[in-house]
Amino acid sequence: METSLITAFLFMAAVIGAGADKPTSPIFESPADVAPQGKIDELVFARLEQAGIQPANVCSDAVFVRRVYLDVIGTLPTAQEARTFLRDQDPDKRRVLIDRLLEREEFADYWAMKWSDVLRVKAELPINLWPNAAQAYHRWIRTSIRENLPYDQFVREMLTANGSNFRVGQVNFYRAVQSKTPEGIAQAVALTFLGTRADKWPKERLDGMAAFFSQISFKSTTEWKEEIVAFDSDKAPDPGAAGAAHRFPDGTRAQLAAGQDPRQAFADWLITAENPWFTRNIVNRVWSWLLGRGIVHEPDDIRPDNPPSNPELLTYLENELIEKKYDLKQLFRLILNSKTYQLASVAKSETPEAVALFAQYPLRRLEAEVLIDALNQITGTTEQYSSPIPEPFTFIPEGQRSIALPDGSITSPFLEQFGRPSRDTGLESERSNRPTASQRLHMLNSSHIQRKIESSPVLQALFASAATQPSGKFNKSRKTAKFSKPSESSGTKQPGEMVTVLYLTILSRFPTEDELKTVAEYVQSASSKREAGVDLAWALINSAEFLYRH
Repeated sequence: METSLITAFLFMAAVIGAGADKPTSPIFESPADVAPQGKIDELVFARLEQAGIQPANVCSDAVFVRRVYLDVIGTLPTAQEARTFLRDQDPDKRRVLIDRLLEREEFADYWAMKWSDVLRVKAELPINLWPNAAQAYHRWIRTSIRENLPYDQFVREMLTANGSNFRVGQVNFYRAVQSKTPEGIAQAVALTFLGTRADKWPKERLDGMAAFFSQISFKSTTEWKEEIVAFDSDKAPDPGAAGAAHRFPDGTRAQLAAGQDPRQAFADWLITAENPWFTRNIVNRVWSWLLGRGIVHEPDDIRPDNPPSNPELLTYLENELIEKKYDLKQLFRLILNSKTYQLASVAKSETPEAVALFAQYPLRRLEAEVLIDALNQITGTTEQYSSPIPEPFTFIPEGQRSIALPDGSITSPFLEQFGRPSRDTGLESERSNRPTASQRLHMLNSSHIQRKIESSPVLQALFASAATQPSGKFNKSRKTAKFSKPSESSGTKQPGEMVTVLYLTILSRFPTEDELKTVAEYVQSASSKREAGVDLAWALINSAEFLYRH
């Protein structure tokens, strides 16, 4: 930074503290009624009342627009998108925005990333799919999400697929299992689609499920690294696990026709509405992805001695998904439009039970991929990615977004440092969003972040525009609820507009009066508008309000 580090730190503390620390600040909360507006809210609020816990207030429009963009498409709203939403007077604008985001291309990118973590889409060891297969797998996942393939069909296609791992992407579900024994595959199926850890099951129960996957063959072709994955009726059953009777996890014995692929029988059992695990697992996962915590926590550890915090809520969501024929977008709409999802992150109760019962929206640090994409969007810069796999399969075009990377082996130092999962196990806990000292130092003091801000074509244009205005033109009197468009008779933006655009770009909200006053004083004392703008961008990017979902 061009100013002294001490001055910049003091400025950052002043900006971050100018209004954002007030518990009832309109930055984070809305005066809207917290009364339930649907079945989800009725069930959540009834459980809170039973526990003597008061729910948080509804979040402000500024919080909502940022939250829903990040949660649905893994992308920050642009300054113009945030400004348009905040100025919109339509009382139904939140629902309209949710519907619009669910149709964005970034929705498929972001949720393909989430599913690729669970489904272990990775070319390198220990998964070792190889780039062609990883890309085919990711392409099938993304296409399924973009076309809104019903979840039951999505799962059935993976479990019953046959063909080349380079051409039939979904067969890579079996290749992405580290242990390709029947037992290893059964454990992966249980974890992914039942939300349970079968390595803890009694041996007889695991053997009965493993029998369904005992006749999968993996055959190489003349094309390097290509394999044909298929049911092989001539393959002798494994004398261990597969020698047991084909039994579903509920203890029922399967009735198989001669020559029938047992995977088809298992898939038919799995996706039925009567299955006690299948629907429960996916609604619990989606709830966890959107609310930061599963109704059963951890979301991939469903077992009798780990009960749901709100059983009625879980049952309701299961029934809704079955009724909607496993349309996951409808499940998203149901949750996103609830008051429960739209509560502020400002808690009214300090008890840990409040978190488990969803009394407020939980603070969560942005995922590594979302964070670097946000930094690149704000600054108009790009990132370089690499992979240990040789070219041409790992060529990454300029401007590639992290959430759209097709392979867990393609990475960068930033992604590694900020907790991107290794995709080795399919466990949700592989991703680490816990902040570390090295991460804070990187954001505060690395040449990587400094270069992005100081060489940003987007920010430099904004700073240059503000620099052409006389220093006395800074407007400190605008009300936060009445941001009128500044005068542009000279063809350039006033410094006050520069500050507003920075806040909208980085925090998706207008600055408060206190923040405008603090920044105005700093701008007047700075040696240049550009210097002040660089320091303001740096301060906002290092604020908890930017680094966390809230």
